[in-house]
Amino acid sequence: MYSKKEYLRHGLFLLLTILATTLAGGEWVYGKSIMVSGEDALTWEYFLKSLAFSVPFIGILFIHEMGHLFTSIHHKVKCSLPFFIPAWLGFIGAPSIGTFGAIIRMKGFVNSRKKFFDIGVAGPLAGFVIALGVLSYGFTHLPESDYIYSIHPEYADPDFQGYGEEVLNFELGENLLFWMMSKTLADPERMPDMSELIHYPFLFAGYLALFFTALNLLPIGQLDGGHVIFGLFPKHHRMISQVGFTAFLGYAGLGMISPYAPYNELVFRIPLYIFFLYICYHRSGLSSQTKWTLVLSLAAAQYALIYLKPELEGYQGWLFFGFLLGRVMGINHPEVSGLRPLNTSRKVIGWIAIVVFFLCFSPRPFIFT
Repeated sequence: MYSKKEYLRHGLFLLLTILATTLAGGEWVYGKSIMVSGEDALTWEYFLKSLAFSVPFIGILFIHEMGHLFTSIHHKVKCSLPFFIPAWLGFIGAPSIGTFGAIIRMKGFVNSRKKFFDIGVAGPLAGFVIALGVLSYGFTHLPESDYIYSIHPEYADPDFQGYGEEVLNFELGENLLFWMMSKTLADPERMPDMSELIHYPFLFAGYLALFFTALNLLPIGQLDGGHVIFGLFPKHHRMISQVGFTAFLGYAGLGMISPYAPYNELVFRIPLYIFFLYICYHRSGLSSQTKWTLVLSLAAAQYALIYLKPELEGYQGWLFFGFLLGRVMGINHPEVSGLRPLNTSRKVIGWIAIVVFFLCFSPRPFIFT
């Protein structure tokens, strides 16, 4: 079905991605890098230790993509092999997790709601099952509480008062599943703070897997979650996708324009932000007049909410993904002929996928202060 050249090309990018995520794991977990020398250099010993992050992380993504691939083969839908995208940015001193994820390109025409649903839901559910296993192992095999001193020996100093304002603080935001597992499986005396979770390779890998699972299960466009909604709600998927996308942008951009910002700042920020929102609806299928009405209403609602509740804050990190969805991928789903509903077993699986999304989704997944 696939040529030897395709296997070699895709296999090479998979290996490069494992290498990139191992380098990133060394930086996150142990504070070691190949770009420096001395005590902070990534030695062969720490490179091997960093595989405890990269192998489960990429393994989960691999199983996710295999779910899509095998289901496509089962339905005789032509598609590419999984293409993993390595993205280690340590060579420019920027933080990264070593990958932008993986994609499968559909080569064949799909004119079946059932096939769209099966192919879409198989990936995230397969990856989710493996992520549960990785997290369960991570929570039940936490190192001793003094493990963190091997990473940050300064913490053992009773006079240590923190790094000061010159150091950017970073922590992971909890999601419902992660919180429940930490309370039921982990030893409370060994459970790290969310700001230190990056130093626990299995937990960090599992957390990132949940992040990618939730991202794919957003009920928008041709994301996996969009396929699920397309299958469950054949007459309303377009409306659900557009409402979901608008709510996503509405939350993400909350605080971008504020009546409490300096006037000279607002003069430039408001028109730029409104234009940004407009181009995010580029592939919405709406008329230009409708898009302008929607965008202006959304910006006005965000402005009014901040006026009434100044403490409200969205997560602006989602804006870039919103741009990719609306400008590049599109927020509508291809139609198929017929409106035959899914059978009961598929409907159950679809609702399980929706529950998985709410369990995995974190409103603020990466927090910088």
